[in-house]
Amino acid sequence: MKDILHPLCLVIAGTGFLFLLRDLGKRPRNPAVIALAFTYGFSALSYFVSITWVWVRIDSTFGVTNIAVPLAQSCVILVFALQAAVLAYWSRPAEEARRRSRHLLLAAVGVIIGMAVLFALLTPTAQRPTDFSNYYAHDHFFQAYMTLYIGAYTVAEVYLVRSCWKYARSANNRSIATGLRLVAVGAAITFGYCAIRIAGVVGGIFDFSVKGLDPYAWLCGDVGATLTQIGYFLPTLSRRIGNTRTWANTHLSYRRLRKLWTALAEAHPKITLLQPDPQHDALLHGRSAHFPLLRRRVEIRHGQKLLRRYLDPTARSESEARRAGEGLDGATLAAAVTADQIHAALVRFYADAPVDAPTEYADVHLPLPTAAEELLHLERVADFFTPPLPRAHTADLSSTTSGART
Repeated sequence: MKDILHPLCLVIAGTGFLFLLRDLGKRPRNPAVIALAFTYGFSALSYFVSITWVWVRIDSTFGVTNIAVPLAQSCVILVFALQAAVLAYWSRPAEEARRRSRHLLLAAVGVIIGMAVLFALLTPTAQRPTDFSNYYAHDHFFQAYMTLYIGAYTVAEVYLVRSCWKYARSANNRSIATGLRLVAVGAAITFGYCAIRIAGVVGGIFDFSVKGLDPYAWLCGDVGATLTQIGYFLPTLSRRIGNTRTWANTHLSYRRLRKLWTALAEAHPKITLLQPDPQHDALLHGRSAHFPLLRRRVEIRHGQKLLRRYLDPTARSESEARRAGEGLDGATLAAAVTADQIHAALVRFYADAPVDAPTEYADVHLPLPTAAEELLHLERVADFFTPPLPRAHTADLSSTTSGART
């Protein structure tokens, strides 16, 4: 059972560690991220050390039988201290969180030293990578060792259950609240592991065995620990999904505006201070299009202003009548008419035929209080816009209202 569950848990913990390591490079001074990254790192290490073939190799390397046991379980104790430190940084003022984290780590070091001393007194002679706890259950030093380890384990899990459930009720962020509840549920499941291991110690004293429950101990321990790891990672995963969605939407918006921007930039090249890099390069390298999109939005508006003297009132009136007849109204109608006006203005621009009394754009009074709403509006304009054909640059001006799709 152990050699089935531990590799799966190792993959989960290792993946979380690598993701957080990347975040750590971007936010090197965030103590909560540091503590969380080390939580996953030590958790992955504890699973790795406990896999049978690794256990055997470590024993032969150090020349100490079953030395993998205190190594793996020391990692687990550090995981508990770091998990509590993460909660401290999430819920308390920075200085208080730092002080509490130091106390937690000192307590963890104290438990690890105690375990090391008791393990040294145990002096196991038989290598038992699969049933170590049951095989040495009758040894008094092992009973003391396991009591210390499981005692610290139980105290830590009780703290996680109580704290996470409490903080989940007051969390405003849904992913954080869900993650904390998942941590609490996972910690509660590990009580089964604690109960079986303590029962093994008691069995060693009163001469009964719980060997048949060993697979359930590993199941409770690994499933509970994995749920805890997923719960801690859920807010980070939610943020990454949100960032990925924003990245993708930004690139889509940038591409949707390309046709409109290209037509305006060809008419007035000076609206672009810098030529944009090819979008496919940014996509291949995972770069954000946020700043190029901001520039493109500003440049489109600038290009519209430069066409202001070519806005024919007649073209606007005809476009409004035609578009309204298509069933458009409100912001959609304003976007469609604005697109037609830009088309007609470009035709006049290339024919060098400014209007004596130009009109306004149809969207001039459209309420667009935020940059996001303005961007959405420009995307609608770009969807309705058709650039004038090269032959239309010298066409008869009676046809300049034709911005409709055919």
